[in-house]
Amino acid sequence: MPPTPPDTLDHETAWQVLCRARETVTRSAAPVHRDGPLHLTASGWTSDIPSSEAAREMLDNLAPLAMHPGRLTLAQLGQSLDGRIATESGHSHYINGPESLMHLHRLRALVDAVVVGAGTACEDDPLLTVRHVSGRQPVRVILDPRGRVPATLRLLREAQAPCLHMVGEQADIAPPAAAHVTRLRLPLGSEGFAPAAVLDALAARGLRRVLIEGGGITVSRFLEAGVLDRLHLLVAPLLIGSGRPGLAMSPIATLEQARRPAARTFRCGDDTLFDLDLTRS
Repeated sequence: MPPTPPDTLDHETAWQVLCRARETVTRSAAPVHRDGPLHLTASGWTSDIPSSEAAREMLDNLAPLAMHPGRLTLAQLGQSLDGRIATESGHSHYINGPESLMHLHRLRALVDAVVVGAGTACEDDPLLTVRHVSGRQPVRVILDPRGRVPATLRLLREAQAPCLHMVGEQADIAPPAAAHVTRLRLPLGSEGFAPAAVLDALAARGLRRVLIEGGGITVSRFLEAGVLDRLHLLVAPLLIGSGRPGLAMSPIATLEQARRPAARTFRCGDDTLFDLDLTRS
């Protein structure tokens, strides 16, 4: 990243303002955040001084999320040009580049909770913490309808942030051993938890801004249920040719039935970020 001239809003300063603005939005139905040279509202941002190109791109992309009033559900997927999130064997480290990983960690810092399904929790054993940027830690949520994730998962063992373990009402599972883990039982349908019920349960605990991080099946279920506000697709200039698809939804007969959300694109290193507004599709 080229050096920023004096008296110019730089990338890191803009990020710190977004982190502080994230706290403002939780206390106001019509948030306005004035912080140094930056003025942020739910509809945009302005600066009293020139901004670096990196700062402008980040503010254009993330200010609507930081300043969004009320409940917000965002999903993120990193994939290849041909829509794959892993090889046939499940290898996925790393399809996207380091800038995309930083973007994901910024998303985590701007939400109250980050959600993964049991399959992703078992295969990837993620921490779901904010590490590659500065920022607040979200509550980490595992969707585990049948109570099959092992107690050895890092999410259940390592206490860098609270963990909410959602299991089915009838799941036969021992109480959590770690103090940072809370067990919550939800009704179980034929395909697992209803996405809307998951979000309502989180909102009831004060977790109103939610990132659905993976995997592809979980993101697809939330998308098909119509409960996502935004979807961030990080596309790498990579052709895998086979493997696991990012989105897998019910078949449609004609392209007239396809969703056409309002879309913006941003650079993310060598990757391209597609920011899809699903409320306008």
